[in-house]
Amino acid sequence: MFHLVLSTLAFFQFGHGTTGEASVLTMDERSQVLQVAVEEVKGKIPILAGTGTINPVHVKEMTLQAIDIGCDASLVVTPYYVKPPQRGLIKHFSDMADIGLPVVMYNIPGRTKVDLSPESTAILADHPKIIGLKDATGDLDRVEKIRSLVGDKSHLLLYSGEDGSSPEFVMKGGDGCISVTANVAPKEVHDLMMASLNGDTKLVKKINEPLLGLHKNLFLESNPIPVKWALWRMGLIKSPNCRPPLADLASNFHNDVEAALKSAGLLGLDTEQAAVETKSELF
Repeated sequence: MFHLVLSTLAFFQFGHGTTGEASVLTMDERSQVLQVAVEEVKGKIPILAGTGTINPVHVKEMTLQAIDIGCDASLVVTPYYVKPPQRGLIKHFSDMADIGLPVVMYNIPGRTKVDLSPESTAILADHPKIIGLKDATGDLDRVEKIRSLVGDKSHLLLYSGEDGSSPEFVMKGGDGCISVTANVAPKEVHDLMMASLNGDTKLVKKINEPLLGLHKNLFLESNPIPVKWALWRMGLIKSPNCRPPLADLASNFHNDVEAALKSAGLLGLDTEQAAVETKSELF
């Protein structure tokens, strides 16, 4: 709703990702979150539900739930910790796509310790239900490599999963980003992506410079710890608390995140007052 209130033309509404603490939600809680998303934005912007985990049985269960509730696509992360080989990854994503809900694959080796190769990505692009890749490797050369391997499979969308390099990713041939910074600055990130898609380097620099502190400081601790504190500081949520095993943002990082919000123009009189009102409701 924050995005809609700001008249942000988001490409999709993403539910149940890392930033949404999906790993510690029950199936009932997942259902509640997705139902709210469907009720609020279905038909306005596509709804992408995160349904990835280690066990394929659980991925299927969450994907079927997303279908039943009315989501438009799923984001499926490479199975983490167990480090499957490339042939295992190809089978995993193919099996999940066979369920019927369009799939955006998610490659984030820094968290999962397994890397979906460009060659495997190209093989998977043949599947009609595999529609995209969220790439959080930080390797900008992969955009051109994947494009060259995929060839005319133009339905495969490439999204950056790294806020700090997402403009460069898009200008090298990507289609957008799945962003953490957009949780606090949706309009700014939308405008940044549009300028990047248009190849307007001057406008990209103008929009992105005030956001650089957010791209950095929202990762001072594990996501979503800093961004949740930032949303609370802006008065948009009632608590900065994260569920265990995560924790609240360490106090020594408060000033850094607040400074980034101010540099981005996200803490003014209105947000200061909202924050005061939100805090007063908590006590």
